[in-house]
Amino acid sequence: MKIKIGKKNKNKNTEMRTETISEKSKFAIVESYKAARTNIMFSLSADNNKVFAVTSYSKGEGKSTVSSNLAISFSKMEKRVLLIDSDLRRPNLHNIFKVENSAGLSNIIGKMVEFEDVVHRDVLPNLDILPSGTIPPNPSELLCSARFIELVGKLKEEYDYLIFDTPPIGVVADALLLKDLVAGFVVVLRERSTTHGDIQNLLDSASLADCKLLGFIKVGCTNNKKRGKRGYYYYQYY
Repeated sequence: MKIKIGKKNKNKNTEMRTETISEKSKFAIVESYKAARTNIMFSLSADNNKVFAVTSYSKGEGKSTVSSNLAISFSKMEKRVLLIDSDLRRPNLHNIFKVENSAGLSNIIGKMVEFEDVVHRDVLPNLDILPSGTIPPNPSELLCSARFIELVGKLKEEYDYLIFDTPPIGVVADALLLKDLVAGFVVVLRERSTTHGDIQNLLDSASLADCKLLGFIKVGCTNNKKRGKRGYYYYQYY
Protein backbone atom coordinates (compact mmCIF):
# COMPACT_ATOMS: atom_id res chain seq x y z
CA MET A 1 0.00 0.00 0.00
CA LYS A 2 1.44 3.36 -1.02
CA ILE A 3 0.32 6.58 0.58
CA LYS A 4 1.60 9.94 -0.59
CA ILE A 5 2.20 12.12 2.43
CA GLY A 6 3.98 15.46 2.45
CA LYS A 7 6.89 16.44 4.61
CA LYS A 8 6.38 17.35 8.24
CA ASN A 9 4.88 20.84 8.40
CA LYS A 10 6.69 22.95 10.97
CA ASN A 11 4.41 25.95 10.41
CA LYS A 12 2.43 26.46 13.59
CA ASN A 13 -0.13 28.57 11.73
CA THR A 14 -1.73 25.54 10.09
CA GLU A 15 -5.42 25.67 10.97
CA MET A 16 -6.78 22.72 12.92
CA ARG A 17 -10.51 22.16 12.62
CA THR A 18 -12.63 20.32 15.15
CA GLU A 19 -15.96 20.68 13.35
CA THR A 20 -18.42 17.84 13.54
CA ILE A 21 -20.45 16.94 10.48
CA SER A 22 -24.02 18.18 10.29
CA GLU A 23 -26.70 18.98 7.74
CA LYS A 24 -24.69 22.09 6.84
CA SER A 25 -21.44 20.23 6.15
CA LYS A 26 -20.00 20.05 2.66
CA PHE A 27 -21.33 17.16 0.61
CA ALA A 28 -17.86 15.77 -0.12
CA ILE A 29 -16.99 15.59 3.56
CA VAL A 30 -20.24 13.87 4.55
CA GLU A 31 -19.92 11.37 1.70
CA SER A 32 -16.32 10.63 2.60
CA TYR A 33 -17.35 9.70 6.13
CA LYS A 34 -20.15 7.53 4.74
CA ALA A 35 -17.58 5.73 2.60
CA ALA A 36 -15.32 5.25 5.62
CA ARG A 37 -18.28 3.97 7.62
CA THR A 38 -19.13 1.41 4.96
CA ASN A 39 -15.56 0.11 4.81
CA ILE A 40 -15.31 -0.10 8.59
CA MET A 41 -18.63 -1.95 8.79
CA PHE A 42 -17.37 -4.61 6.37
CA SER A 43 -14.21 -5.04 8.43
CA LEU A 44 -16.20 -5.32 11.67
CA SER A 45 -18.61 -7.86 10.21
CA ALA A 46 -15.70 -10.17 9.41
CA ASP A 47 -14.83 -10.34 13.12
CA ASN A 48 -18.41 -10.14 14.40
CA ASN A 49 -17.18 -7.39 16.71
CA LYS A 50 -18.81 -3.94 16.70
CA VAL A 51 -16.04 -2.24 18.65
CA PHE A 52 -13.17 -0.23 17.15
CA ALA A 53 -10.70 2.46 18.13
CA VAL A 54 -9.43 5.59 16.40
CA THR A 55 -5.82 6.67 16.86
CA SER A 56 -2.95 8.51 15.16
CA TYR A 57 0.81 8.56 15.41
CA SER A 58 1.24 12.06 16.86
CA LYS A 59 -0.96 14.54 18.67
CA GLY A 60 -2.76 17.22 16.70
CA GLU A 61 -3.49 15.07 13.65
CA GLY A 62 -7.26 15.14 14.07
CA LYS A 63 -8.11 11.76 15.61
CA SER A 64 -10.71 13.18 18.02
CA THR A 65 -12.49 15.02 15.22
CA VAL A 66 -12.45 11.89 13.05
CA SER A 67 -13.71 9.64 15.85
CA SER A 68 -16.49 12.15 16.55
CA ASN A 69 -17.56 12.32 12.93
CA LEU A 70 -17.43 8.56 12.50
CA ALA A 71 -19.63 8.20 15.59
CA ILE A 72 -22.10 10.72 14.15
CA SER A 73 -22.09 8.90 10.82
CA PHE A 74 -22.77 5.52 12.47
CA SER A 75 -25.56 7.01 14.60
CA LYS A 76 -27.36 8.25 11.48
CA MET A 77 -28.06 4.60 10.62
CA GLU A 78 -30.36 4.56 13.65
CA LYS A 79 -27.90 2.40 15.55
CA ARG A 80 -27.14 2.98 19.20
CA VAL A 81 -23.58 4.32 19.34
CA LEU A 82 -21.35 5.08 22.32
CA LEU A 83 -18.28 7.25 21.76
CA ILE A 84 -15.75 6.77 24.55
CA ASP A 85 -12.90 9.14 25.31
CA SER A 86 -10.18 6.72 26.39
CA ASP A 87 -7.44 9.33 26.02
CA LEU A 88 -6.92 9.67 29.75
CA ARG A 89 -3.96 12.03 29.30
CA ARG A 90 -5.16 14.70 26.85
CA PRO A 91 -8.94 14.23 26.46
CA ASN A 92 -10.78 16.32 23.90
CA LEU A 93 -14.20 14.86 23.13
CA HIS A 94 -15.88 16.90 25.87
CA ASN A 95 -14.61 20.05 24.15
CA ILE A 96 -15.92 18.96 20.76
CA PHE A 97 -19.39 18.07 22.03
CA LYS A 98 -19.49 20.72 24.79
CA VAL A 99 -20.33 18.26 27.58
CA GLU A 100 -19.30 18.10 31.22
CA ASN A 101 -16.11 16.19 32.03
CA SER A 102 -15.85 16.42 35.80
CA ALA A 103 -16.27 12.65 35.93
CA GLY A 104 -16.17 9.90 33.33
CA LEU A 105 -14.35 6.75 32.27
CA SER A 106 -11.47 7.03 34.73
CA ASN A 107 -13.88 7.55 37.61
CA ILE A 108 -15.94 4.51 36.60
CA ILE A 109 -12.85 2.31 36.49
CA GLY A 110 -11.76 3.76 39.84
CA LYS A 111 -15.15 2.74 41.32
CA MET A 112 -16.02 6.33 42.19
CA VAL A 113 -19.15 6.56 40.03
CA GLU A 114 -21.39 4.34 37.95
CA PHE A 115 -21.75 4.48 34.18
CA GLU A 116 -25.26 5.95 34.37
CA ASP A 117 -23.98 8.80 36.52
CA VAL A 118 -21.58 10.17 33.91
CA VAL A 119 -22.70 9.07 30.43
CA HIS A 120 -24.23 11.85 28.32
CA ARG A 121 -27.33 10.38 26.72
CA ASP A 122 -28.49 11.39 23.25
CA VAL A 123 -26.00 14.19 22.72
CA LEU A 124 -27.21 13.67 19.17
CA PRO A 125 -29.93 11.21 18.12
CA ASN A 126 -28.72 7.65 18.89
CA LEU A 127 -25.31 8.94 20.05
CA ASP A 128 -24.15 8.81 23.68
CA ILE A 129 -20.84 10.22 24.90
CA LEU A 130 -18.69 8.88 27.73
CA PRO A 131 -16.03 11.50 28.58
CA SER A 132 -12.63 10.63 29.99
CA GLY A 133 -13.23 12.01 33.46
CA THR A 134 -10.56 13.00 35.94
CA ILE A 135 -7.02 12.70 34.53
CA PRO A 136 -5.48 9.86 36.59
CA PRO A 137 -1.84 9.33 37.57
CA ASN A 138 -1.92 5.80 36.11
CA PRO A 139 -3.80 5.77 32.75
CA SER A 140 -2.13 2.60 31.46
CA GLU A 141 -3.01 0.61 34.56
CA LEU A 142 -6.65 1.67 34.35
CA LEU A 143 -6.97 0.66 30.69
CA CYS A 144 -5.71 -2.86 31.33
CA SER A 145 -7.66 -3.40 34.55
CA ALA A 146 -10.29 -6.08 35.05
CA ARG A 147 -12.81 -3.35 35.88
CA PHE A 148 -12.34 -1.74 32.46
CA ILE A 149 -12.61 -5.07 30.63
CA GLU A 150 -15.83 -5.85 32.52
CA LEU A 151 -17.24 -2.41 31.65
CA VAL A 152 -16.58 -2.86 27.93
CA GLY A 153 -18.28 -6.26 28.02
CA LYS A 154 -21.44 -4.76 29.51
CA LEU A 155 -21.47 -1.83 27.10
CA LYS A 156 -21.24 -4.17 24.10
CA GLU A 157 -24.57 -5.64 25.19
CA GLU A 158 -26.23 -2.20 25.37
CA TYR A 159 -24.90 -0.56 22.21
CA ASP A 160 -24.69 -1.51 18.54
CA TYR A 161 -21.29 0.17 18.16
CA LEU A 162 -18.57 1.25 20.60
CA ILE A 163 -15.98 3.72 19.31
CA PHE A 164 -12.87 4.58 21.33
CA ASP A 165 -10.91 7.78 20.88
CA THR A 166 -7.43 6.73 22.00
CA PRO A 167 -4.08 8.48 22.62
CA PRO A 168 -1.55 8.72 19.74
CA ILE A 169 0.45 5.51 19.39
CA GLY A 170 3.68 7.42 18.79
CA VAL A 171 3.34 9.27 22.11
CA VAL A 172 2.22 6.59 24.59
CA ALA A 173 1.31 2.92 24.38
CA ASP A 174 -2.14 3.30 25.96
CA ALA A 175 -4.03 2.68 22.71
CA LEU A 176 -2.35 -0.67 22.17
CA LEU A 177 -3.74 -1.88 25.51
CA LEU A 178 -7.18 -2.04 23.89
CA LYS A 179 -6.10 -4.52 21.20
CA ASP A 180 -7.93 -7.48 22.74
CA LEU A 181 -11.13 -5.49 23.26
CA VAL A 182 -11.54 -3.99 19.79
CA ALA A 183 -11.86 -5.41 16.29
CA GLY A 184 -9.08 -3.09 15.19
CA PHE A 185 -7.79 0.45 14.85
CA VAL A 186 -8.58 3.21 12.37
CA VAL A 187 -5.50 5.42 11.97
CA VAL A 188 -5.75 9.13 11.17
CA LEU A 189 -3.08 10.68 8.93
CA ARG A 190 -2.77 14.41 8.31
CA GLU A 191 -1.34 15.69 5.05
CA ARG A 192 1.87 17.70 5.50
CA SER A 193 2.06 16.55 9.11
CA THR A 194 2.23 12.74 9.20
CA THR A 195 5.44 11.51 7.57
CA HIS A 196 6.36 8.19 5.95
CA GLY A 197 8.60 7.59 8.94
CA ASP A 198 5.66 8.11 11.29
CA ILE A 199 3.59 5.61 9.34
CA GLN A 200 6.36 3.02 9.35
CA ASN A 201 6.91 3.45 13.10
CA LEU A 202 3.18 3.07 13.68
CA LEU A 203 3.05 -0.08 11.56
CA ASP A 204 6.03 -1.50 13.44
CA SER A 205 4.41 -0.77 16.82
CA ALA A 206 1.12 -2.33 15.73
CA SER A 207 2.92 -5.40 14.42
CA LEU A 208 4.91 -5.89 17.60
CA ALA A 209 1.76 -5.59 19.69
CA ASP A 210 -0.16 -7.87 17.28
CA CYS A 211 -2.78 -5.15 16.65
CA LYS A 212 -5.13 -5.21 13.69
CA LEU A 213 -5.38 -2.04 11.61
CA LEU A 214 -8.73 -1.57 9.90
CA GLY A 215 -7.43 1.20 7.67
CA PHE A 216 -6.25 4.78 7.35
CA ILE A 217 -8.19 8.03 7.04
CA LYS A 218 -6.27 10.93 5.57
CA VAL A 219 -7.37 14.44 6.54
CA GLY A 220 -6.38 17.97 5.58
CA CYS A 221 -6.10 17.14 1.89
CA THR A 222 -5.57 19.87 -0.70
CA ASN A 223 -8.78 20.59 -2.59
CA ASN A 224 -7.52 23.25 -5.00
CA LYS A 225 -4.20 22.55 -6.70
CA LYS A 226 -4.01 25.89 -8.52
CA ARG A 227 -4.53 28.02 -5.44
CA GLY A 228 -3.09 25.57 -2.99
CA LYS A 229 -6.00 25.94 -0.60
CA ARG A 230 -6.26 23.52 2.27
CA GLY A 231 -9.42 21.47 2.23
CA TYR A 232 -10.97 19.19 4.80
CA TYR A 233 -11.77 16.26 2.58
CA TYR A 234 -11.31 12.78 3.93
CA TYR A 235 -9.85 9.92 1.97
CA GLN A 236 -9.93 6.32 3.12
CA TYR A 237 -7.26 3.75 2.52
CA TYR A 238 -8.66 0.29 3.21
